[in-house]
Amino acid sequence: MIRDTEEIKRKIIEFLKLKGPTIPVYIAQNIGMEMLITSALLSELNSEKKIKMSYMKVGSSLVYFLEEQREKLEEFSKYLKSKEKEAFELIQKKKILEDEKQDPAIRVALRQIRDFAIPFKKQDKIFWRYFKFLEQKDKEEDLTNKKEIQEIPKHLKEKVEIFDKQEEKQETKKPKPKILKKRTTKKKSTKSATEKKNEKFFDKVKGFLSKNNIELTGIEGFTKDSLTLLVKENSQEKLLIAYNKKRIVENDIIKANKKALEKELKYLVLSLGETSKKINDFVEAIKNLSDLKKIE
Repeated sequence: MIRDTEEIKRKIIEFLKLKGPTIPVYIAQNIGMEMLITSALLSELNSEKKIKMSYMKVGSSLVYFLEEQREKLEEFSKYLKSKEKEAFELIQKKKILEDEKQDPAIRVALRQIRDFAIPFKKQDKIFWRYFKFLEQKDKEEDLTNKKEIQEIPKHLKEKVEIFDKQEEKQETKKPKPKILKKRTTKKKSTKSATEKKNEKFFDKVKGFLSKNNIELTGIEGFTKDSLTLLVKENSQEKLLIAYNKKRIVENDIIKANKKALEKELKYLVLSLGETSKKINDFVEAIKNLSDLKKIE
């Protein structure tokens, strides 16, 4: 069944309206799509400015939300790391903080909790405003997307690293109970690596489409080795099968052709490497073949 990307995006937005800020795994479950495709579509929606993406992470996942739901992000503050949580509680209480007057660790943490701390400059000094706190903005320069905020100053990083090392030394002096490692730990990291590999592959395919002015119109499905998409090239709809490997074989071409015949479409095949001479010769031979018949 053809899965139209615009229809799936609409479902994502509708789910966010009902659910509020949430992480990709719940969105994927609701729309019935795999994480790889869901993550790619969330990224596209964010680029199109139809949804927002958090700076913070819940585990390894970003939080997605609609602009009008920004205040609800406060519910996720419990997932902040210790110093980030400390910075959050401080700015929540004080409402306005002058950057230079804070400890180095807090200054670094403020730059990492920009969902809750809004940077601005006044009289050549950097300040942070709690995201729910509104005040007169005359003669203030918004620094939200400025380089001086996005990049943590080197001298601050060094001070925080020294502080962290001192804390680590103190921790190592304390007797620690032995913790038995669960076998599932290794399994989790393997899954994470696979997901990252799949997302990287999908990004490469999207990059190819963009570079060659090919429009993505639908998602047919994917496995760990291949991705099947509906595309438009020069106003003609085609099936695109992308193989997540460097070398394709004759059987890959045959499978792609079978899928295309089912859809009654012409097809494109992509791979991560150069095609072999054997495959090129096979394709050329097929092009000029009009029929295969048995001699009676």
